[in-house]
Parts: sequence; C-alpha cells; structure tokens
Amino acid sequence: MITLTGLTKEFAGTTALRGIDLQVDAGLIHGIVGRSGAGKSTLIRCLTGLERPTSGTVEIDGVDVTELRGAALRRARRNIGMVFQHAELLSAKTALQNIAHPLLVAGVPKKEAFAKAESLLERVGLEGRGDSYPAQLSGGQRQRVGIARALAADPQILLCDEPTSALDSTTTAQILGLIRQLRDELGITVLIITHEMSVVREICDSVTLLAEGKNMKTGRLRDILADPSSPLAKDLIPLPSVPLTQEGQERRTLEVSLAGTSAAELFALAESAGAPVAEVQAGTLETIDGLEVGRLRVRGADDAATGRLGKALADAGIYCKEAR
Repeated sequence: MITLTGLTKEFAGTTALRGIDLQVDAGLIHGIVGRSGAGKSTLIRCLTGLERPTSGTVEIDGVDVTELRGAALRRARRNIGMVFQHAELLSAKTALQNIAHPLLVAGVPKKEAFAKAESLLERVGLEGRGDSYPAQLSGGQRQRVGIARALAADPQILLCDEPTSALDSTTTAQILGLIRQLRDELGITVLIITHEMSVVREICDSVTLLAEGKNMKTGRLRDILADPSSPLAKDLIPLPSVPLTQEGQERRTLEVSLAGTSAAELFALAESAGAPVAEVQAGTLETIDGLEVGRLRVRGADDAATGRLGKALADAGIYCKEAR
C-alpha cells in the first residue's frame, strides 16, 4: 500500500505539491493525471526518494521513506521499478545487458544477473532479442526492455512515467496489455503517470487528478465515471467536437451524460415522456469496468421540444445541461 499524507514540496518560493493526501491499495493500477505543471514529476521524485518533501510523509507498506537514509533508502528505492517515457536504455549495451545492468550494480553475481535478465526478456515477450542493441529495436520493443529492467530487482511497485506517449495506438495497446498482465501475474502495484485519458480508461482501476499541486479528485474509475457532473469524468469520456452551423448555434442543444443508462434506454425514456430525441449531433459511448457510460449532444424537434426533453431527463435523474 502507498500512503501519502500532507505531502508538500516547495522550491525557492514555488509550491509544487500542496498537502496531498492519497492512498493506493496494493495490487491496483492507479493513474495520476494532470496538465503540465500539475505536480506529477515532483510527486514521482518524492515517491522514489529523489526529493525530500518540505513536509508530509510517503509510506510504502507502512514504512515512511522520507525518514530513511543511506543503505535503508537505497533498499526502499529498489522496491520501486521505474519505466520511463523513452525507455532510457544504454545505447552501447544489448537488451540483455541493459536488463542485467542494475543487478550487476547492486552486486548480484554475473551469472545470476544474466539468468534473471534472460527470464525477464522472455516474460516481456522478447525471447531471442537479447543480443539486439536499442537502435535495432522498435519503440515498443525498447519499452518492453525498459519494463523488464524495471522488474529486475523484483519490486512491489512499478512506477510508469508516460509509458506510452511516444508510441502509436497499436503499440500502446500492446504495452498496456503487458503491464496489466504483469500486474496480474506478479501481484505488483502499478502507478501510471499520464496525460492521456485513453490510457486511464483502458487500464486503470483508480485515478487521481492533480492540478496546481493539489489532489483535486481521487477514486475508483467506476465511481468517478458514475458521477457525470465530475470534471474528471468529462475528461475521461470526451464529447467529440462538432462544428455547428450558424443555424445550429441558434438552436437549443443539450449535453447529456450517461452512467449506467444506455443510449437505447435514454431514447425510450424520452419517447415515453413525449419528448423524443430528434437529433444526435455527437456522442461517445463506452463500457468501462462493466459500466455503460457516455456523453451525447442532442436536440428535440424544436427549442420547445428540447426544453421538454431536458426536463424529462432531469426528472429521470439523468444529468444534462444546455450546451450553449
């Protein structure tokens, strides 16, 4: 379990983290999202002991790592495996040598280190590529080597910093699938730092939104999506941008958020209330963690009908608002 309590970090008059409280249960895949400058990088450095917080604590399985020094801190750091955005492999070393490197630095005998590296290479799906240098590997393959290297010390936590932002969509899906598989097989806790909401939707059990160094929202993904009024829910389920004509801009339009109600049920409800949906301008519909969620931009036959539609939806407990 990872527990942050009142975590604050100041740099020369600038406060990067502002009293963050956060608990991540063991075995979860937890996403940390936020715009540039939100405090994500500083949070990573505090978690790994590279930065000492101005105040507050970082506990991993009940041990306050902010109080550790020397050898004790180095041991704690080995319990966290780091996966970087661009893999950060040593270009003059082969894939196998890159994976074995942290073990050799830690004093593990050479034969044991390379045997472990061979096993990890197979686990991440790169059996037979151990003699390849980073320049001979694709971006996805390099990231697999980076993941294997992060697992070399058998960490309980895998910390992934933007692990897919440099990859195409197909490779991203493959890497996320690998991370999920490793979590399931090894029982590790995974923290994913990302600005990509699609990554959170695809793999995370829970998520935290950072803004201006503050924890703005934390919760299980399903619970957050079930609150359609949440700004984080709206970011996770974006509404496609559809340019409106001048006539369209003058018409009343509703933005409807669904959580646990299907589009078909929405249309049936509107029909039964005598306020049928006449036009769907845009929409996103998905099933995430067994929950049907979505956002739609809809209209009735005219402005009066759109008003009746909005009232019918609100009376039924479905979140909607005027789009203009």
